[in-house]
Amino acid sequence: MSARRSPGAASAPSPAADAHVDAHVDLPELVTARQVVEPPDEGETPEQQRERAAAEADRIVVDDQPTVRVHHPSDLIGAVMSGLGIALVMVLATYAQHTTTGVAEDVQGFAALLRRILFVPVQVLEGVVTLAVPIAVGIELAVRRLGRQLIEALVAAVIAVVLTWLAIVLVQEVGSEALVRGMSVLLSGTWTLTIPPYVAMLAGLLTVSGPRSRRRTVAWSWNLLWVAIAVLLVTAGVSLPGLAVALLIGRLTGLGVRYVSGARSERAYGARLLAGIRRAGYEPVRLRRIDPDRPASDEADDEPVAGPTSTASTLADTVEHAERADGDAASRALVRSTGYRAYELSTEDGQRLDLVVIDGDRQVVGMVSRVWRSIRLRGLEGRSVQSLRQTAERTALLGYAARSAGVRTPELLRVAEVDDSMLLVQARPGRAVPLSDLPDDVLSDELLREVWAQLRTAHDAGIAHRELSSDTILVEDVVGRPMVWIVGWESGYVASSELARRMDLTQLLALLALRVGVDRALQSAAHSLSDDDIAAIGPLLQGIALPELTRSQLRGHKKVLEDLRTAIVARIPEADVEPQQLVRFGARTVLTIIVPIVAILFVVTRVNIDEISAALASSDWRFTVLAFLLGMLTLVGASLALMAFSPVRLPVWLTHVVQAAASFVALAAPAGIGPAALNLRLLTRRGVSTTLAAATVAMVQVSQFVVTILLLVVLSLASGGQESELPISPTVLLAIALVAAVVAASLLVPKVRQWVLAKIRPTLRQIWPRLVDILGRPWRLVVAVTGNLVMTLGYVLAFDACLAAFGQEASLIQVAIVYLAGNTAGALVPTPGGMGAIEVALAASLTAVTGINPGVATSIAVLFRVVTFWVRIPIGWVAMRYLQRTGEL
Repeated sequence: MSARRSPGAASAPSPAADAHVDAHVDLPELVTARQVVEPPDEGETPEQQRERAAAEADRIVVDDQPTVRVHHPSDLIGAVMSGLGIALVMVLATYAQHTTTGVAEDVQGFAALLRRILFVPVQVLEGVVTLAVPIAVGIELAVRRLGRQLIEALVAAVIAVVLTWLAIVLVQEVGSEALVRGMSVLLSGTWTLTIPPYVAMLAGLLTVSGPRSRRRTVAWSWNLLWVAIAVLLVTAGVSLPGLAVALLIGRLTGLGVRYVSGARSERAYGARLLAGIRRAGYEPVRLRRIDPDRPASDEADDEPVAGPTSTASTLADTVEHAERADGDAASRALVRSTGYRAYELSTEDGQRLDLVVIDGDRQVVGMVSRVWRSIRLRGLEGRSVQSLRQTAERTALLGYAARSAGVRTPELLRVAEVDDSMLLVQARPGRAVPLSDLPDDVLSDELLREVWAQLRTAHDAGIAHRELSSDTILVEDVVGRPMVWIVGWESGYVASSELARRMDLTQLLALLALRVGVDRALQSAAHSLSDDDIAAIGPLLQGIALPELTRSQLRGHKKVLEDLRTAIVARIPEADVEPQQLVRFGARTVLTIIVPIVAILFVVTRVNIDEISAALASSDWRFTVLAFLLGMLTLVGASLALMAFSPVRLPVWLTHVVQAAASFVALAAPAGIGPAALNLRLLTRRGVSTTLAAATVAMVQVSQFVVTILLLVVLSLASGGQESELPISPTVLLAIALVAAVVAASLLVPKVRQWVLAKIRPTLRQIWPRLVDILGRPWRLVVAVTGNLVMTLGYVLAFDACLAAFGQEASLIQVAIVYLAGNTAGALVPTPGGMGAIEVALAASLTAVTGINPGVATSIAVLFRVVTFWVRIPIGWVAMRYLQRTGEL
């Protein structure tokens, strides 16, 4: 047992501290904890024991703000999953009736045996369960004086019954016949819909009443409910889907009520927290909560801290003033970076330590975030699901490993567990303050080199941090020299991969660039890193690779990452700084999945099999071959445009092969992006500078867009007097006119006009020198326009051949407008090669303009895409392999 100090020897707490104790700490609870930890001496009466415990508790100052009720994210997640489960059960009941009824029939094979075993009717068992469970649970909650929880449980039970009756009404009135049949059982020769409300009621009530491990009546009630459910299912008293829906409704209601109202906190506060500290081997005399959003109040016996009379000019002055003004700066940074609770712990032997408390309910938030990152990112996130103990043990392991490797990090002293919290007692990091609290002008080159040195020490031992930010790097001044601490290792790796260590270097370089500028940050990295290490940073300079704090700081300095890449290339010209693919999927991938599904649904719902069969019977395969050849002609047009705008002479055959290879690259890039990337590579391999090559490719794309729009306008005007060929209603024309008027009016607003100019000005600056050069040689412009016309008209004629293949007729003007409008609209959706979007847009445009049956129009659009996109992919693959083998790409 630790040595005791008399109550009178303890320093008197301040009035503010007394207010915190009165407001947030239950004195009887403290007494109970003290009695549990320190058994009473023999011969003491109960009154003497209480007096001694109260006297000991009086000298412990606990400055805290306990959370009485918490909204567990796990409850919200469980409620959402229950709702999805209800939908899934109803889908299975509708489309997998044979499976659900088969399972039910297999279980009901024991019905005869069960009827001989049961000594009471099933209806009596239902009544007993329905009546006994609420009474038993209610009595226990009342005895435990949990009135609020009792009311919440009753509310959840009532809501569950209401939702169940509502579900019954909706299924009967709105549900399909298959759904009603799937959730019904045959009773007395009649199919009866069965969603038992009492099952939902009991499930909702028991969910709110508390965990099985802490409520004995809840545990027995769940067991009794499962027995009743099994009896009902075996005796064919309820359908399996109906039973599942009732249970899920009860869980949904119970979890929803518990999340909205909040559950009793199971975190360690007050006496339980003090008991955990004693379990770790320390006798506390004061425990003060660190609030990251509230300045720390000075001790009553501390001398006042005078503000600085002038701007601090040295690191020593700045650190000393920051530490004296706020002695908890490092702890506040720890709370901001981890989200854990932190306390200043003063012990009986005069030590001042940091207490970090990891709460179990906070693990759910971290788990969801880690699961999402592990699914989305490549090789950057692991161990997505961790228990509270695993998190604490991992934090301890990383802290021990980093300190053993020589990294300056606070020493972890003890670990303890109490209630739903893990306690980590660690030494304070000297008089260090976080980098975020220091002004930029005191960040010397020596300090920057020390930061890199500490990180390299960790990397030499194979340890990666993975969350380096201005809150996890602390700075202390020792005899005029900067001393750097690195904290917050809970997300790190002991045996880290090369990618994880490169991520650390990237995070630190981006962080320092935000503070001291790109040049100084890169110069400081060059003192500690090799050129290969610096070059490896470039591809990872992406927002997704940085901690949240650094990403938020980058929002005000959006060009920092781009400037860093430029500076790396300037220092190491051979460095490849093209962003590395770090995410498994993004918005583009989601669109790639969703748009084809929508397109398939569009085709399925609008297809008339009879009409399509008749159209196919009268189709001519020779027009399909012609459409393919005309589609291949577009590659010639693309080659002509590129050769016309190129500042160097390009081989004709090689240019054609590159355009063919673009058909294969289009599988992984949105429409137009794949060819642009290959053209850029072709030019740079021919000695063209990256800037000039980018300007040339931009010029090609702009010319294609301009020619397409002008051709669309010319054809629209040419069809103005031919109403029979282009039936466009006045309503559509009016809508187009209104949109044009709105766009024109918005440009009159200065901010809108400035935004538009900001978007188009970089492209204009990029292509203007090339445009001036091209205008000086008109024959190049003629060749480029000819190439664009060949490419556009090749697609138009191929689309017309697809119409002829299905025996459909339309004027060339109609076909051109349909193709240009549909292809332009579909290409706006950033799916690889416009998959799905272009097919739907072409089919919709063809139906609207020509009146062709939607099913036939969809078939024509699909055939056109097959001969001009899908069939060319193998050709593009062969061309790509040829270019790779010859070293042209």
